[in-house]
Amino acid sequence: MRFGLVVQLNHRSNGVFSLQSHYCTAPHLHPPLSSLPPRPSPRQIHQAHAQLITLGLATRRAPMSHLLAHCALSPALPPSYPITIFNLIDIPNLFATNNLLRYLSRSPDHEKSLLFYSQLRRQSMTTNNYTYLYTYPFLLHACSRNAVLSEGQQVHSHVVKLGLDSDLFVRNALIHFYSACCKIELSRRVFDECPWQRDVVSWNAMLAGYARSGRVDVAEEVFELMPERDVISWSSMIMGYVQNGILEKGLEVFRQMIGRGLMVNEATLVTVLSASAQLGLLEYGRFVHSTIKDLKFPISVALGTALVDMYAKCGCIDISRQVFGELLERDVFAWNAMICGLATHGLGREALKLFENFIREGLCPASVTFVGVLNACSRAGLVAEARRHFESMVKDYGIEPEMEHYGCMVDLLGRAGLVSEALELIESMKVPPDPVLWGTLLGACKMHGLVDLGITIGKKLIELEPGHDGHYVLLAGIYAKARKWEDVIAVRKLMSNRGTNKVAGWSLIEANGSVHKFVAGDREHQQSTGIHKMLEVINQRLADAGYRPDVTSILHDIGDEEKVHVIKEHSERLAIAFGIMVIELGCPIRIVKNLRVCGDCHEFSKMVSKVFEREIIVRDGSRFHHFKEGKCSCLDYW
Repeated sequence: MRFGLVVQLNHRSNGVFSLQSHYCTAPHLHPPLSSLPPRPSPRQIHQAHAQLITLGLATRRAPMSHLLAHCALSPALPPSYPITIFNLIDIPNLFATNNLLRYLSRSPDHEKSLLFYSQLRRQSMTTNNYTYLYTYPFLLHACSRNAVLSEGQQVHSHVVKLGLDSDLFVRNALIHFYSACCKIELSRRVFDECPWQRDVVSWNAMLAGYARSGRVDVAEEVFELMPERDVISWSSMIMGYVQNGILEKGLEVFRQMIGRGLMVNEATLVTVLSASAQLGLLEYGRFVHSTIKDLKFPISVALGTALVDMYAKCGCIDISRQVFGELLERDVFAWNAMICGLATHGLGREALKLFENFIREGLCPASVTFVGVLNACSRAGLVAEARRHFESMVKDYGIEPEMEHYGCMVDLLGRAGLVSEALELIESMKVPPDPVLWGTLLGACKMHGLVDLGITIGKKLIELEPGHDGHYVLLAGIYAKARKWEDVIAVRKLMSNRGTNKVAGWSLIEANGSVHKFVAGDREHQQSTGIHKMLEVINQRLADAGYRPDVTSILHDIGDEEKVHVIKEHSERLAIAFGIMVIELGCPIRIVKNLRVCGDCHEFSKMVSKVFEREIIVRDGSRFHHFKEGKCSCLDYW
């Protein structure tokens, strides 16, 4: 019969344990506990506990230790409850002790597991045997939760002193712990110390550590070297790509994973939906959604929210609404995703109505909720509503405005021509405004031709962020609008001298199962000749319909004819021409652009939608534009 170390608590007050050591046999299963599910709810735990009390077993070591084991799998319980159970046990054994440690390491008060272990050690208890083997993974898990390096290293030293450092479970916990503390070199040292003591969990911990630290290249090497891969291996690689901005590669690995017939977990599905949303490419998102349907994966709140967000960011606001409406349960995040999605599509009044429903449901708005609400007001030019909600946020909900809230208000006021009010708002802020806020105001100055104020703000921004290309471009744009070409040249020269280059504009379009990328003047596409011929046809038909290019956005002192040539080859025009060639009639042409669409390309897109009778959906760096029958959903307010 196996024996284990037992802990006797003689005095208990304020959570302080007084301990004595004994030995006893392992606990046995009791009927009230045998019917509990693998992850019991607090109510089920309480019911089982009540039955044990009724049977007179409330202080017996074996059944109560087993009840603690179930508590460890139900972290929704308040910490005081399992501690009370432990304190009631007559001479608690190691099984009970480890399960209390296990519970505490997973609970919101995981620091208490270290305190409890420290009290065990202070009692000079004998722990130089393998009965304590499972204690240390629990402790290291607790240290990983808050990434407390010094405490975890102390636990590591105890592991070495007890001769447990060659155990596989302990080593895996150490690898994970050091990765969580961003000490990937120490993780690798533990990983390499005992090459014969590795399993798929060891490799996964190392893989996830490299991915989390941004070293995707090394993560790829680890992935290739793995003698065995499981679902966690593939999921970690996917998350590594997505979290480090390598979105298309992450989605491609997901396709490979599905192609191999591997099951996926919810976290991976949410991750790839997030990647699809960031790219704004619908076919990727549809593939993920079809996978969810094929696997009959239950739509949880998290997964439903990810689907709402993905469809909204891929330009399908109608499907986003439908998914939101079908959710059986909605939390604040789901409502936020829908409100923000409507706002991005310029459906300001609908977003505000949804916010009213949100309040009627009895939910409490968070900071991000008001970002969506104020953004909705900004996109629709609802100045009075924005002022009211900005005031209500502080007065009714006690939410102090953050930079994003101020950004929405400055953007709204600036677009509405209330630049002086926007400036007053910035100057009244309790926290120093960031460069993004000043940049928003600078854009408003350019829009409304406020040259003097724009020049002052532009020079200020260049001093604050000399490496940011957008500030130079906006300042040069203000000079160009005022036809101060010498100043335009001076700004561009300063930009060049400081090694700051303008971010190149690009446009993406999905067609025939592939993603096609265009930059201005692009001649690299394999169908480049046909695309440029189609663009000539488009330009001629638009000219016949009365379209005349607006070249005021070109920041060069060159002739209008040359400016027309420059603007004719902007990236979204090439994407539109390609879309007309390859996307069948009746299907929208969907384009993702990294920068804000210029005024002339916006007018060009409107005209194409009318003359060619095609619906065009463009997601630019600011919002969505739905072009149809010569009109845009933004009502020319962007």
